[in-house]
Amino acid sequence: MVASTVTLDRTLRLLDLLTDAAVDLLLGSRCVGCDRPGRLVCRGCLASLDSPPRPAWPTPVPPGLVAPWTGAEYAGTARALVVGHKEHAMHGLRGPLSALLAEAVSGAVDAVGASGCVVVLVPVPSRPSTVRARGHDPTWTITRGAVARLRRAGYDVRARRLLRLRARVADQAGLDAAGRAANLAGSMWCPSRGVRRLARSLGDRRTDVVVVVCDDVLTTGSTAGEAQRALRSSGLRVVAVATASATRKRTGAGVSP
Repeated sequence: MVASTVTLDRTLRLLDLLTDAAVDLLLGSRCVGCDRPGRLVCRGCLASLDSPPRPAWPTPVPPGLVAPWTGAEYAGTARALVVGHKEHAMHGLRGPLSALLAEAVSGAVDAVGASGCVVVLVPVPSRPSTVRARGHDPTWTITRGAVARLRRAGYDVRARRLLRLRARVADQAGLDAAGRAANLAGSMWCPSRGVRRLARSLGDRRTDVVVVVCDDVLTTGSTAGEAQRALRSSGLRVVAVATASATRKRTGAGVSP
């Protein structure tokens, strides 16, 4: 039995190597995590992301922020996944990022006891000019991917683009926590048409709905906090924030200040 298991493992590793070699030959791709020739992300790097979701409170915490949950630390392979997908349109990375986001959502929803509710995932909006320049909307893409995975796990979940950005928002690059908060204050709004459409689609379950704000990375929490404010101003019940990754600058053990 042990010998057959070892043989099977060796066979699977060989097939894995042959697959990577074929992909490298045809496409010339390399793993974004370790630069190994083959798939965009190898099995080893995927395995390094296999850890339970956890709260990821930023420091300092934006006033009133609901519990933020994440699937991975924004470093190493997770950071490479986000950057590759967002900035270089490596669409093959949407699967691993969707998986990380789905894990964060499930952790958040289970923690607040809302697993039996209708869960609406709302991605933070990107500037239209940024979406056009990139050729895709990465946060929306992985949010929809997370929905598919969560549905297979038994959650009643859907994704909705309920938020819009006002034109005055500047680029966040280089801004500290205070600068991001000032830049984003009042920058998002939730059109009532989208909320009414959501309510009609839910029918009798419209009162049994929770909302989770979704993003690819949590840094200072300013973006998530502004999204939360805009959604709540439209009467929606925001219970958590979920991200595929989060920066290390946060309090320990997931304890809310």
